[in-house]
Amino acid sequence: MRTWIVDHPGPAAGGPFVAVERPVPEPGPGEVGLRVLACGVCRTDLHLAEGDLAPRRGRTTPGHEIVGEVTRLGPGSSRFAPGDRIGVAWLRGTRGSCRFCRSGRENLCPRARFTGWDDDGGYAEHAVVAEDFAHRLPADADPVAAAPLLCAGIVGYRALRLAELPPDGRLGIYGFGASAHVVAQVAIAQGARVHVVTRAEPARRLALELGAASAGDGPPELLDSAIIFAPAGELVPVALRALDAGGTLAVAGIHLSDVPSLDDDRDLLRERTLRSVTANTRADGEEFLRLAHALRVRPRTTAHELADAADVLADLAADRVTGAAVLVPGDGGGRQDS
Repeated sequence: MRTWIVDHPGPAAGGPFVAVERPVPEPGPGEVGLRVLACGVCRTDLHLAEGDLAPRRGRTTPGHEIVGEVTRLGPGSSRFAPGDRIGVAWLRGTRGSCRFCRSGRENLCPRARFTGWDDDGGYAEHAVVAEDFAHRLPADADPVAAAPLLCAGIVGYRALRLAELPPDGRLGIYGFGASAHVVAQVAIAQGARVHVVTRAEPARRLALELGAASAGDGPPELLDSAIIFAPAGELVPVALRALDAGGTLAVAGIHLSDVPSLDDDRDLLRERTLRSVTANTRADGEEFLRLAHALRVRPRTTAHELADAADVLADLAADRVTGAAVLVPGDGGGRQDS
């Protein structure tokens, strides 16, 4: 099968990705094998390719927003049947017995494994996953539309919950990529007034089209809650100062540049809260996927052939991607927007 690997981490324009041929992976005990129908492109993949995120092992296949069709069952696997449509997300496995797992915080498990980082992901024609960490999808789910929900959606939803947005509250979103534009749809559908902060004009247009109250260089009013999706540490004091008293700022994403010194008087007093977001739990995934279906959340996607993965990552690095990019193995017919 054809698959992409991170051969030598470095700038996306320098070609850190290499396409190779590998045998179709065989599912082990408790695992299922699947034919990849679509795989979303996440900024975490870019961080891995460029070396911002240290590789867990060499020559790993990235991709952790996988929609696939079950093709093979490993020994002892019984949760799914061949032909079932499933989703594979960032969280791939946990120890299961540590104090974090026992208390429902498996995202903090010190032995957690992640798709496309610890083990091969979905920039390939086939993949494997532990059946306990796969998400069942409707048989008629559109693979391209569903793929971004499996990380951009799930982890973004966890960030929204940790931001503690009150009913009908004022939410600020800093950066407006794949995750942010999904979260905005959820918050707006639930009655929030959303203000998007982004420099990219196409992203500003998309935010307003989705129903944001504003999209520009800063929110026009104080905020109850905010989420930083952009990997820019310099936004932390900016976002804190935009919070009203008692507001909460959640910092999403696995990589963040250095955060400048904070000013106690301007940034942290009046019970403002600053918190980070780490991965997701399986419960987050199940809850979000149900909610996304009920609210009819639909990512704005551009589908690309798997063969163009390196070019798509270069576009993401250069901020030329609006919404979410999705890779489709086989003859995807070129670029397709939805």
